[in-house]
Amino acid sequence: MAGCLKVTVAVMVVLAAVVFQANCDSFEMKRVRSAKVLGFDWKNCGQPDAPAVLKSLTVSPDPINIPGSLTAAASGSTLVELASPLSVNVTMEKEVAGFWVKIPCLEQLGSCHYKDACEILNQLIPPGQDCPEPLHTYGLPCHCPFKAGSYSLPQSQFYLPYMDLPYWLTNGNYRVQGILGGGGKELGCLKLSLSIHSN
Repeated sequence: MAGCLKVTVAVMVVLAAVVFQANCDSFEMKRVRSAKVLGFDWKNCGQPDAPAVLKSLTVSPDPINIPGSLTAAASGSTLVELASPLSVNVTMEKEVAGFWVKIPCLEQLGSCHYKDACEILNQLIPPGQDCPEPLHTYGLPCHCPFKAGSYSLPQSQFYLPYMDLPYWLTNGNYRVQGILGGGGKELGCLKLSLSIHSN
């Protein structure tokens, strides 16, 4: 679950890690000097007995500036071991003229199905390499399997670097739902909402 917390904070909040995973040369990117993420909100959307649950997530400031610093704290728990293959089914929507429109999966960004989040973590952080800060400091794992139990990330600072964004992701209101699955079962579900404004 610690890896999921890191993904929640560092990937889903600003969608940065997913952008880096995408082949950016394959679709049109818009160069932005800066961006702001506003109105970030989250909630669990799984069944009441879902084994993997995010219990708390606080993010500041509001707006979050990119590039800039982000302060975040999170806690969560899982009743079962989270092991490969650990699927993630993402649905991303953008508000267009008052309607929510589903964004298709474009080069692994948007409404995509990821067969194994464990493999993605291994690409981001090669096995054998120390987990990045602040996970390393707090003894939180960043590779599968994640043992059943509770995990907590105390208030920590992250630096969000400058990035190129896809043309359709630079301005607007977004909703993102991620469903975590394993062994043919839904293990947890998380919904995020946020606005992105870029220059």
